[in-house]
Amino acid sequence: MSNSAWRQRAGTVFECEKQPAHSRNGMVVTNHPLASAAGLEMLAAGGNAIDSAVAAQFCLTVVEPMMVGLIGGTTCHIRSADGRHTIIDGMSAVPLAGHPTMFRPIAGTPPQVYDVERRENQLGPKAVATPGSLLAWCHALRRYGTMALSDVMQPAIRHATRGFAVTPYLSDCIDSAAADLVRDPFAADRLVPDGTPLKPGERLVQADYGEALGLIAKDGAQALHGGPLGDLLVECMERSGAFLAAKDLTDYRVAERAPIRGHYRGWEIVGPPPPAASGVHITQMLNILEGYDLAKLGFGTVETLHLLAEVLKIAFADRSEASGDPAFVKVPVERITSKAYADQRRAGIDLARARQWTGGLLAREGADTTHLTVADGKGNVVTTTQTLNSLFGARFIVPGIGMIPNDYMSNFDPRPGNALSIAPGKRVTTSMSPVMALREGRVAYALGLPGGRKIFPSALQALINLIDHGMALQEAVEAPRLWTEGPFLEVEHGFPEEVRQGLRVRGHTVQVMPTVAGGMNGIQFHADGGMTGAACWRADGAAAGLGGGLARAGVRFELPS
Repeated sequence: MSNSAWRQRAGTVFECEKQPAHSRNGMVVTNHPLASAAGLEMLAAGGNAIDSAVAAQFCLTVVEPMMVGLIGGTTCHIRSADGRHTIIDGMSAVPLAGHPTMFRPIAGTPPQVYDVERRENQLGPKAVATPGSLLAWCHALRRYGTMALSDVMQPAIRHATRGFAVTPYLSDCIDSAAADLVRDPFAADRLVPDGTPLKPGERLVQADYGEALGLIAKDGAQALHGGPLGDLLVECMERSGAFLAAKDLTDYRVAERAPIRGHYRGWEIVGPPPPAASGVHITQMLNILEGYDLAKLGFGTVETLHLLAEVLKIAFADRSEASGDPAFVKVPVERITSKAYADQRRAGIDLARARQWTGGLLAREGADTTHLTVADGKGNVVTTTQTLNSLFGARFIVPGIGMIPNDYMSNFDPRPGNALSIAPGKRVTTSMSPVMALREGRVAYALGLPGGRKIFPSALQALINLIDHGMALQEAVEAPRLWTEGPFLEVEHGFPEEVRQGLRVRGHTVQVMPTVAGGMNGIQFHADGGMTGAACWRADGAAAGLGGGLARAGVRFELPS
């Protein structure tokens, strides 16, 4: 990759740590090799991209229990072989018993901080919002897949029951959450045995969860949403005085939504609509950046990074006032995504100096999510993000079903009267960015990543890396990133000190971070029908391609007489 053209004009040069995969018949890229293998197994068995993605998602609940689970939320972007795009919204919602004053905010906290007494919106059963992931995955499989639920769930059941080797990444995640996990006897026994977090190489066996998955494989999503697994979940909630009830589980409905479509330098960028903020604000930021020659400015230069920082601050200022569940909040999508509005916002950018941008309330989101991207070689493409919100969600295990629930109630403003205040049935706002980039109607790239509200700025940077800087896909997903919503500018270690100092000179308060957002993965589609899959160093990601093919027609093996 050392011959890439962007290096000739870069202020930052880096080397990739992982290798891409190449294939013509199918590609699966997830943030764990066992999940990628599960998806590839479905493609090899004759399934399509949706079958593969759902198999990988179930497997990720086993091997990435800190990131994703059936009591969580999902945003899934599907492009069918006929060219149609749909967004499947399985995001979590406020329980029907929820109300604007269900938590007590800590006195004196600023408006953008959602801390409440006893951390009830972050830890334990009261933090749990109505889940949508399982229903969303089953909906996608039933409507767009070809295989039975019981078949696509087999790899997940196998790894839960038999166990798998803990990676250093998972071990580090357990260690960082151990102080909370040990408060729950079930989580402590599984993840922090004898008071010590599981170490790399140790086996994590989840037999009770394997049994729960087996029941879902037999009975479908109803096992949790109205069946015995749901009964155990609700019983756990009731014992703790929590808000999630049986009616929440049975009344939840998956929504299919039309995507947001933006246009940038001859490319079409397709992403999720509200309640996701990503499609709207990626389009907005690209519209603003279209007024600058980023290719000439170069990758990782002070000039380019300064522009990106200012554009991110603009997007977050607007997001604070214009994001939410469209059933509860009027989101001015057409205005924010218009070229005219971009012209207006661009006019306020000072190319020589950082400035503050107006904005109010900011949603808080967990940074602990997972993502996968799948293509089957037949024209079906899936890019989907799913999460428990924070690391290990509400940080307890539901007895009898082995599942870790989400803590999505921490994303809502605990004070009444604001755009993101709590209301019964309101879906959470998300930055999930399962996006696709099209050229002349053909998908060229599909990608996404975890990382809370840092997701869509990171997806934006990957798109710029590909379109403006001419990077290879592996380079684009591994490239150093930045993030800000003001007042601090977070930059990864990959940007050299002279670049960081140049940003300080322009008025940015720079903080060097080990990572900005999480493990991105994606697929590039070549004109000759080939595919390249790439995952980055920020997670246990792996790309798996289905190469080779069937025997040549007419070939047969004959035994000697």
